[in-house]
Amino acid sequence: MGRHTTAVCKLCRREGEKLFLKGEKCYTGKCPVSRRSYAPGQHGRLPVRMSEYGLRLRQKQKARRIYGLGERQFEAYVEKATRQKGATGEKLIELLERRLDNVIYRLGFSASRQNARQFIHHGGVLVNGKKVDVPSFAVRVGDIVGFKAKFQILVKNITQKFPDHIPPTWLTVSAETEGKVAALPKREDVATTVEENLIVEYYSR
Repeated sequence: MGRHTTAVCKLCRREGEKLFLKGEKCYTGKCPVSRRSYAPGQHGRLPVRMSEYGLRLRQKQKARRIYGLGERQFEAYVEKATRQKGATGEKLIELLERRLDNVIYRLGFSASRQNARQFIHHGGVLVNGKKVDVPSFAVRVGDIVGFKAKFQILVKNITQKFPDHIPPTWLTVSAETEGKVAALPKREDVATTVEENLIVEYYSR
């Protein structure tokens, strides 16, 4: 799957808020969103009158960028959420949150989801004691997420940089470099500004 290879801070500026794509930099005064909160480009400072379609598109793009997904992959999640029982928007958020790269980030074991994907691709992540090298792997209740020994020092360095990080209620940190999926994520447990109902409307048009 293709990845965004240019400055990711421009993505945050385009959405008008921090998406925490850059890791540690996002928490410092060097964050471009803090210094230039307007959209990038020649006309970034100009006011924009957003249409209903534009509002839905922006929410879809924001969610894609937060979770680091391509268009086809994100659309596949929407289709899967549509087939499940319950509110489609809430099911979409649940599916996205259950991704292994997101779980590692939510537990505080990586500085960003991209950082978590690097751990996974390099074979350093264990789920229930077995190596998993697929970032989209969907965790289940009771799963234990840990790291191989040579990756644990890297994880410890990250957790020391973010000592105030608090995992969401559906995840628990069971050891210094190990976490457990205590429950399935509910919408009220997910701290995100994404308006999932607008995303569902975008794909229902």
